[in-house]
Amino acid sequence: MEYRLLGSSGCAVSALALGTLTFGNETDQAASFSQLDWFTEAGGTLVDSADVYADGRSEEIIGRWLAARPGRRELVVLATKGRFPTDESPNGHGLSRRHLSLALEASLRRLNVAAIDLYQVHAWDPLTRLEETLRFLDDAVRAGKINYVGLSNFTGWQLQKAVDIAEFRGLSAPVSMQAQYNLLARAVEWEIVPACQAAGLGMLAWSPLASGWLTGKYRRGEPPLAGTRVVENADEGMRIWNQRGQSEQTWQVLDVVRKVAEGRACPLQVAIAWLMARPAVSSVILGARSMSQLTDNLAAAGLKLTAEESQLLDEASEPRAPDYPYGVPGQSQRSRRIQGGRF
Repeated sequence: MEYRLLGSSGCAVSALALGTLTFGNETDQAASFSQLDWFTEAGGTLVDSADVYADGRSEEIIGRWLAARPGRRELVVLATKGRFPTDESPNGHGLSRRHLSLALEASLRRLNVAAIDLYQVHAWDPLTRLEETLRFLDDAVRAGKINYVGLSNFTGWQLQKAVDIAEFRGLSAPVSMQAQYNLLARAVEWEIVPACQAAGLGMLAWSPLASGWLTGKYRRGEPPLAGTRVVENADEGMRIWNQRGQSEQTWQVLDVVRKVAEGRACPLQVAIAWLMARPAVSSVILGARSMSQLTDNLAAAGLKLTAEESQLLDEASEPRAPDYPYGVPGQSQRSRRIQGGRF
């Protein structure tokens, strides 16, 4: 397992993280314990959860696992999130001091720990001033309840505003940004990745397999197989199937992934290995419903793509940028040659 620093912090995390969205829903406690055991035995350290995963059951399972495994707490970098509804009241969600104070205390109880290593705000809150949120997080750091502050699902300007306010006010600055990122979702490279690089935030990439699309299960001109997420999620799954299935680029990407994987790995390992090598990525969050899935995913840790293979994947998955400001016309407005002259 490779280890990397979490952004500009001094905290080292495994390049592959274990996401626990399925814990307490699709994955029962016994299977969750097995996943946590196997992940940490393989050298994994970063375990990511959220207070709304399975209505808190995910955090409870992690807490019981930590209690049953003396010494593992010192090895695990524990991450969770708060922001989304935990009850039906007007103050039961958001990034206000009131909600986050209750959410954090509840997460600490469920996880059965004195401090959370990385506490992430799960998404932007348009109704709460960012200063209020950041001051609460800074207070929590000073109180020893969290060690690092992270962001999740922020846009580029929101991320930069959070960093700027924290630095200007002398508050604990975010060290990470969790965002959807994979071979079929690269629009984060237009603003979010550069913002992370400029501000020194490590990116935690979720949905590395694009909800199963990059596992190799789907093929051009063939209906989705039984047992795939598309079929299991019924109406929503078929909506995504129809949307993605109509994109020629989707099939081009899948064809190239299979080509690169041929003879040396399975497609999902190629997709994860490509993502691990992207700029700003500190860790790739794996989500597995079973031990076999987790084992396949973890095998990506030992896969290194060649420059030629990476280029093939880059070219096939290059996002179709609008002309302005991300396409060629917009790029020319921001470029400059050191030798001067018109171009």
